[in-house]
Amino acid sequence: FPYQDKLFIGANNGMYIFDNSIPTAPVQLSIFRHATACDPVFVDGNVAYVTLRDGRECETFTNQLDVVDVTTLTDPVLIKSFDMHNPHGLSKLNNALYICENEQGVKVFDATNPNTIGDNQIGKMTGFQAYDIITLQGNLAIVIGEDGLYQYDISDPSAPRRLSNLLSL
Repeated sequence: FPYQDKLFIGANNGMYIFDNSIPTAPVQLSIFRHATACDPVFVDGNVAYVTLRDGRECETFTNQLDVVDVTTLTDPVLIKSFDMHNPHGLSKLNNALYICENEQGVKVFDATNPNTIGDNQIGKMTGFQAYDIITLQGNLAIVIGEDGLYQYDISDPSAPRRLSNLLSL
């Protein structure tokens, strides 16, 4: 995940932080280690959101959201972990964090307070298996599901509205 002149890379054993001010020669600053798991990451300001999930290729038993303070890039610190169902991709827009939860669709959380984010679900998108999401300025979300691509109006995060879907063959 590129953020400013840094790269945050989710890997099976942790979140790697690189200085990318010279794109042809990125320099590793640190790693936030966790149990072996599939590990998407999203960064906003001084907070990184990391989803960990179980599964055959992920070789783990945990399903959780880790909220990490990355104020000091060379020393990331866990703020709090929250239990999840089976989190995949995630994205954030304003004070809403969107987490794909496989067959449970997309869950929307109030991200105002990093210490309580996982306890404050405010909305959801259901009726399909969700694997990844991209939020766009202008209150639009593009969701990749098992059966295709979905477009949502997220101007009200507590009540996302499906605009369209393109189903795969």
